[in-house]
This record gives sequence, structure tokens and C-alpha cells, in this order.
Amino acid sequence: MSQAMMQMVKQHRGCDDQLSRCEAALQKSDLASAGRNFRLFSEELEAHFKLEEEKLFPAFEKATGMSAGPTVVMRSEHAEIRSLRDEAYAAIEAKQTDQALAGIDTLNVLIQQHNIKEENVLYPMCGGSIPDLEAVLGMGSACGGACSCG
Repeated sequence: MSQAMMQMVKQHRGCDDQLSRCEAALQKSDLASAGRNFRLFSEELEAHFKLEEEKLFPAFEKATGMSAGPTVVMRSEHAEIRSLRDEAYAAIEAKQTDQALAGIDTLNVLIQQHNIKEENVLYPMCGGSIPDLEAVLGMGSACGGACSCG
């Protein structure tokens, strides 16, 4: 797997870790910490999705000519993940711990299934088909590709 794709996998793990911190805080009834950790998770998730949706997916579609392929599925799953994220956050904000934990559990399952598809199917395809992938994703820049500076 290319260096850029390994960075994308690393972003997956960072989001997973942040979501786990939120869940642990909820289990301790520490709603303030849960809220902070969930906001950080949400920011990391959005930055990752933005990188995929604005840079990786268009580059893959251009390189392969597949505009109705795996990226359509990934975008659809991103929308579903965002919706579940918003529901879980609303439960945290409403101090509904059990509902928030249930939402995070569902969110975590969906994210893990999504990540497996990206890491085992899409990312290897991207690494093999997109020329200058690191440059396309801005992986050499200070933001790690999360903005338009790279």
C-alpha cells in the first residue's frame, strides 16, 4: 500500500480512537468529556471525509473512468455515517447517555464496515491507479491534505 494510503488508514485509526474515548467517557457518565471527545471525533471525521470526497475520489474517478463505481458507495456511506454521528451527538447534548451509547455502537459498526471496504478494496485501487497520489492528496503539506494548501 502506498504511503498516502497508509496515511489514510492512520486517519481511520485516529477517528476510531477518538470515538472510543467518547464512549469511555459516557460509560463513566462524564458528559463534558464525552462531548469534547465527540466534537474532536467529528472534526477528524469531517477532515478525512473532505480529503476523500474532494481529492481522492475525484482523482480515482478521473484516473479510472469509474464514476459509478466504488466511490458512489463510499459517498453514500459517508452520508449515512454523518447522519448517525449527528444523532449520537444530539443524544450527548441532551444528556441521554443510554441513547448516545447505543448510537455510538451503531456508528462504530458502520464505520468499521466502511473502513474495511476502503482499506481492502478502494485504497489499493487508488494506490495503483492515481499518478502522484501523495501530491494529489497534499500529503507532503503541513495539514496532511486536510485543506487546499497542498
